[in-house]
Parts: sequence; C-alpha cells; structure tokens
Amino acid sequence: MNSPLGNLVDVPSGARSLASRVREAVDQLVLRETLLVDAPVETPGEVLVVHEHRRVAVIDGDVFGDGSAWVTETIASAVRGDNAMIVVGAMPESIQSLLTKGVYDVVDAGAPIARLALSIRNALEMLELKERAENRARWLRRYRYEAGTLIDTARALTQERDTTKLLEMILEKCRFIAGADAGSIYVVEGSDPDFEKRALRFKLSQNESVSFPTGEFVMPISRRSIAGSVAIARKVTSLDDVYALPKDTPFSFDRSFDERVGYRTKSVLTVPLVSAEDEVIGVVQLINKKRDPRSRLRAPEDADREVVPFDDRSIELVTSLAGQAGIALENAMLYEEIRKILEGFVRASVQAIEQRDPTTSGHSLRVSVLSIRLAEAVNRTEGGAYGPINFTKQDLREIEYASLLHDFGKIGVREQVLVKAKKLYDSQLHLLRARFDFLTKSFEAEYASKRADLFARNGPSLDLQELEVDYQRRVGEIEGFWSLISQANEPTVLPQSASERLEQLEKLTYLDPRGVKQPWVRPDEMVCLRIRRGSLTSEEFDEIRSHVTHTFEFLSRIPWGKTFTHVPMIAGSHHERLNGKGYPRGLSGEAIPHGARIMAIADIFDALTASDRPYKKAVPMEKALDILEMEVKDGGIDPDLMKIFVGAGVYRAIEEKHSY
Repeated sequence: MNSPLGNLVDVPSGARSLASRVREAVDQLVLRETLLVDAPVETPGEVLVVHEHRRVAVIDGDVFGDGSAWVTETIASAVRGDNAMIVVGAMPESIQSLLTKGVYDVVDAGAPIARLALSIRNALEMLELKERAENRARWLRRYRYEAGTLIDTARALTQERDTTKLLEMILEKCRFIAGADAGSIYVVEGSDPDFEKRALRFKLSQNESVSFPTGEFVMPISRRSIAGSVAIARKVTSLDDVYALPKDTPFSFDRSFDERVGYRTKSVLTVPLVSAEDEVIGVVQLINKKRDPRSRLRAPEDADREVVPFDDRSIELVTSLAGQAGIALENAMLYEEIRKILEGFVRASVQAIEQRDPTTSGHSLRVSVLSIRLAEAVNRTEGGAYGPINFTKQDLREIEYASLLHDFGKIGVREQVLVKAKKLYDSQLHLLRARFDFLTKSFEAEYASKRADLFARNGPSLDLQELEVDYQRRVGEIEGFWSLISQANEPTVLPQSASERLEQLEKLTYLDPRGVKQPWVRPDEMVCLRIRRGSLTSEEFDEIRSHVTHTFEFLSRIPWGKTFTHVPMIAGSHHERLNGKGYPRGLSGEAIPHGARIMAIADIFDALTASDRPYKKAVPMEKALDILEMEVKDGGIDPDLMKIFVGAGVYRAIEEKHSY
C-alpha cells in the first residue's frame, strides 16, 4: 500500500482528478484515519479505497468506455471477493451487462463530493454487513456441525456397552472436537468415602504422531499429578505449556515419557468425568492442540511450530462432551456390574445344580462351550439354510446363559432320582438283602429244628441226608436268586433269560415272623428289577423329564429384560425335537428356537461322550456322531446344524472338557 493519497505520479489527469475527488470524499468520513486511498498505475481510471481487508473500487466511467478485454478483466477483479465498485460518470453500454452484476452504485460525474462520500461509506458498510453475514453463516454451519457431532457422539456413547470400547470412543471423540494430537483417560477405582484414598487407573492412551507400548497402571489420587488434582478439584484445567508451569502450581509434569519416546508435550487440557450422581468417575486428558489437525509432531520443534493452547471453544466443547461421556461411562460401568452379578448368579446356579447332581458335574459348562462354538460356526457359514443367520454378541451371550442353566430345573427333582445309578435304591437293596438274610436264617432254623427232631427220634440216616440235601438246595436257591437280583440291578440291558427267572422269583413267598405270607421280592422292587434298560422306572423317567418344565418356569420368573428375554424359551426347549416327538410341549419345526436346536445337539453329544456318569460308559466320539446322524434321519435334530457341527469340527471342543 502506498501513501494515504496513493501514488499519483504519471497518472492520467482524469484519474488524478478522480483520486482527488475520492480523497476529498474520504476526508468527510468518520473512518478517514483508518482509510487508505490508492490509484494503481497499472489500472488508470481506478481508485481504491481500502479499509482493513475491504476494498471499494471507484471507476471512472469515461476512462473505461472503450470496452477492451483488459478493461473487462479489471472490472471483474474489482467486484471479486470482499470488494465493491462505484462508477463515477456514465456507464458505457458495452460493459453494462457486467456492471449490472457487480456494481454497487453509479455517481454522476458532476455530483457533489458529499454524494460520492455517502456512496463510499455505504459501500464499506455493505461490505462489512456482507462479511458479518458470511461469518454468521460460517459460524452457524460450524455450530450445526459441532452440535451434530455432539449429538451423534452422545448417541454413540449411550449405545456402547463395552467399557473398554466406550473409553476408547470417549477419548477419540474428545481429541477430535478439540483437535488434540494425543490423550489419555483414567478411571477412578475404589469406594472409600474419603475420595483421596481411592485410586486412578490409567486405562488407555492415543497418539497420532508416535506409537509406543502402553499398559494399565494404578496411581493414587493426589494433587501432585495433573489428573489427580483435576479429579479432586472437579475443575477443568487448561495448561498452555506443561514445561513452564507457574511456581505456585501444586502439581508437576513428569518429562520422562517425552524423553523416552522423543515426544514434546506442550498444551494440556484435563477434564473430569462426572456421573449422574455428581461423582467423579474418571478423567480425560488431551495433549497438544494442533493448528492443522493433519500435521504430525515427530520432533520437539514440530510441537513448537504446530501446537497452540486449547481455546475457549475447544474447552467448552470438550467439557460438554465430557458431561455426556461421564453419564455414558457410569451407565456402562453399571451395566458391566449388572452383567457380572448376572454371570455370578448363573455360575452359582450351575454350581448348585452340580452339587445336587454330582454325576453330571461339568455337563452344563461343556454344553455351553459346544453350543457357543456351534453358533459361532453358523456365523461363519455361507450359503445353505443357515447362511443368512447371524448371531449377534448378545445372541451368543443369551445362548451361553441358556446352555449353562438348561438343567437348572433339576432342583425340582428328587435327589435320589437324580443320582440313581442302579435300578434299586440303596435303601431298597439293603431291605432286600435283609429279607434274603432272614430267609437264609429261617431255612437254617428250620433245618436245625428238623435235624434235632430226627436225632431225638433216632431217625434213619437216610432222612437226615435228605434233610441236608433239601437245606443245601434251598440255601443255594437263595444265593442264586440273589445273584439274579445283583445282575438285574445293573443299568444294562436285561437278558431274556434273566427276565424269565425274575418271573419265577416273583411267585416265591415266605411267612414273616407274624405268620403273614410275603413275597420274596415286593412288587415295587420287582418293577425296578424289570426295567429293560437304564436305571429308571417310567415314573422316575417322567420325573427326570419334568426338569425341563421346572427350568422354564424358574427362568421365566427372572426379569431378564429385553436383552436376554429368550433365555427361558431356549433353555426350556432343548429336549424338543423337529419331528414333534420331544418334550415337554411337543414343539416341532420353526416353533423350536435356533438356540434350542443348537443346544439339543450339544446336550446329546456331551451326554453320550461324558465319562462321569456312573450308570453308563462313555461312548466314543465316532459312535456318538453316528447316533446323532440317526437322530437326523429320524427327523429329531436339525440336519443343517449337524452338518456344521461336524464340518466345522465343533465336536472336538469336547476334547477340551477337562479344562473347563
């Protein structure tokens, strides 16, 4: 910019005359001390009035009357950006079309100076108003962007339930809206009423410029650290340069990290995370606000050049986001606490089941592992009936809980039935043994009495021999039938020959001490011994089967919420079969949830291969798979799931059962 009057040397007389008039007009304006006037040599016939970055071009209409190309370009530049144009004199016809789009005013050549001054003043005011409007528009766009970002971020924060992911999101979003290069986040631990006796756990850090290994660590809540001081004071702290802290600052900055990784920490913004209960539950610390968010701080000199203090707007935005983040973090922590309580309840319930039925110890956990592995294999399956099906993380957790609790209804089954390993209960077998011992003693007493009578009568030795043979026969018969009872009591398939001999045994009677005729084996005992396979009578088997109904009824009383609402149905349907031959409701086809179909395969497979059942031997895996295939052919279990179970090798997880 030249002198206030501008460079008027070698300027055509018309331009000099215009410049003089403009100067006179400017002298009448209030802003004359801050206005500059210039008559550029390269554009004769144009005089510029400059205020800050705004320019008003005063054009001599007579000079620009030839309409040549350079004239057109000059006029176009005069109305570009933060400029306005005033034409003094008549507008030539040749450039009217251009001027109608950019001219602010046309002042008659003979008009008073005051008229020109008024036009210049109005043009400057118009440019200022235009700039303010543009600034307001930019501010409004920025405000809408920031508000939209905060709303979107708040929505994302409230939807995230995983605490680790939430902390990462909080730190990332805070860094983004503040333009910070790096940051860290801390979580308050402990519940001591004295807040300063709690601790701060460093959870994670982020840095766009350097990479370094990090791990969690715990430090005391103390005013000697920036994070601790902010947590105690519950006050936002912004530091322009942590290497130059005021002497009266209670905290200090440890440079060892910077020295170790070659970084330069400069501006730092630390904000407390406050819960809905108005309790500090964490701290966010942002490091090095950058002029250009795209720049990287590879060396200390980069920080000196690129890092600026956190401005008021950044602090305001981060504080606002931190308020939302604190509530979201509290919710996530409460959700995590509830999840742990729920998992503790589930695990305790499984332990209660296994203590009541030690013979199936580990079964629930193994079924859970197999079920989850199969569901995950379904997620990896492309094509087929299960190609479109995808189990979410919540779905998998729902299947896990249902699998762990699928046998909880056993608490409604008599314990003696649950642990019944043989056809007769121990108490029944003891009574039967005592009865047979009584029979033996009765025969011995009868034999002794008859033998004494023979001796008293001096009976023939032949009678004595016959008496001895009969006694031995009867004792042998008792021992033989006891061997039959021992054989029939085993939970194996009863041979036909044993069934025929049981019919003989069923007809045998004796006189009890009161002289009442009694059977050697009571009817209820005979019912047990006649069981063709296994150890349970039909009534006991029905009682065992009732555990599924008990499971459903018990789990239905638990307020699972919408997250795990299907747990009772899945757990209570694992004995249903696609062909409708299952129990307890005889469901079929699509009425059986996918989770229950998955669990059916896992339950059968583990029951077959488990080695901890006293009433049966473990079946080899190959044979167990063959049995499952027979179930598929019978229409009981899902053929598509069975293909995945075998194809993905899910069944091999059972080999790991001893580690669960």
